[in-house]
Amino acid sequence: MRVDLDLIRKYNVPAPRYTSYPPATHFKPISEDLILERLDRQQEKPRPLSLYFHLPFCRALCWFCGCTNIITTQQIQSARYLEYLECEIEMVARRIHPESQVVQIHLGGGTPTFFLPEELHALGRIIRKHFKLAANFEGSVEIDPRQLTPDHVTALRDAGFRRASLGVQDFDPSVQAAIHRIQPYEQTSATVDWLRAGGFDSINIDLIYGLPFQKPQSFENTLDAVLTLQPDRLAVFNYAHVPWMKPAQTIFKVLPTPEEKMEILARTVEKLTSHGHVYIGMDHFARTDDELAVAQRTGTLQRNFQGYSTCGQVDIHAFGMSAISQANGTYWQNHKDLPGYYAALDANTLPVVKGYVLTEDDLLRRQLINRLMCDMRLDFSNLRRMLGVEVREYFGKELASLDDLAADGLLELRDDGLLVTPLGRLLVRNIAVRFDAYASGRKSAQFSKAI
Repeated sequence: MRVDLDLIRKYNVPAPRYTSYPPATHFKPISEDLILERLDRQQEKPRPLSLYFHLPFCRALCWFCGCTNIITTQQIQSARYLEYLECEIEMVARRIHPESQVVQIHLGGGTPTFFLPEELHALGRIIRKHFKLAANFEGSVEIDPRQLTPDHVTALRDAGFRRASLGVQDFDPSVQAAIHRIQPYEQTSATVDWLRAGGFDSINIDLIYGLPFQKPQSFENTLDAVLTLQPDRLAVFNYAHVPWMKPAQTIFKVLPTPEEKMEILARTVEKLTSHGHVYIGMDHFARTDDELAVAQRTGTLQRNFQGYSTCGQVDIHAFGMSAISQANGTYWQNHKDLPGYYAALDANTLPVVKGYVLTEDDLLRRQLINRLMCDMRLDFSNLRRMLGVEVREYFGKELASLDDLAADGLLELRDDGLLVTPLGRLLVRNIAVRFDAYASGRKSAQFSKAI
């Protein structure tokens, strides 16, 4: 893929990743009564559910990290957190229709395997006590190979987890030293072996490009090493340099240029697509027979706070510090600090601190942006049936603004819709933002750059 460097500079601007619309930066203080009212609606009829559990503890800080986490070596923290997590689960679960089935569970963090194996067993029992799980529910967990034992694998398998996402970032020793995350290839390979032997049938590898000391060739070497592990999926994220939000990132004085990052990304796309993976878009790759790739081909792929998903039309209930839920046209987020989260539950109130109720216009734009990010195209006929509006009329101003993107080769405008080009897949955030009603009034510093 050949890319004009002037084009890179033009489009290397901050933009949301659109795991939600509007993005979480749009959230405002919200009342518990409103959320309780939204939850009570879920008693009216069964709904498919997706559950997310934020397990925030890490033993050491990776200096690149943008996650909401707590650095501690005090193991007792996990037991206390689990007690509060169960309190929150009880408060929410009793307001949901008892026949609602859980089709998806995800453990994120932080480092979920900071929790002891017996605590992960206990979490599995708590979930089953309060929710009805579908027979074939998808259970996925984020794993740090540096903090995993065979007992963790057994505990997760017994709780029903079969998908694992392994943080790797880069195998180059100089990069690992610079980001404060030493993780040899052999350690990651052993983790993959444990997981596969333990019954996990899907392995995802997370990489990050744009870190200190990365070069196109060194990152390609990492890709070659990763491919020997035969992952089912890969997430190759653009490093989000936001030192004003994450002070640890100020330690990075020299980072790859946008041109180097684009070459890394272009080589990554070429390498992985030539080795049996489909470029889903927005950093994600999957083997051609993987459920993500199949869902994209059939137009059923979805996007939510956990990224791309095969589970559509679900209510998302998220538990733990900073977790974001989504149901009945409403988002709500828990306290982002542990004292606030604990204090709310001690007071027998939901630990919700902010959220957002979508307008009718928001709902239409959310669906359109979701289809753009997932399908890499817009079909006006399908959207008319889905949204109940004439797309060319309702979004006429936005569609008219796309001429420059078409001229630069990011998309093709057609009478019946638009198609995102291979170059446009790299910059799909720049396309999606044209349909964002709040983009012009938003502070760009709230988001990472596209490249």
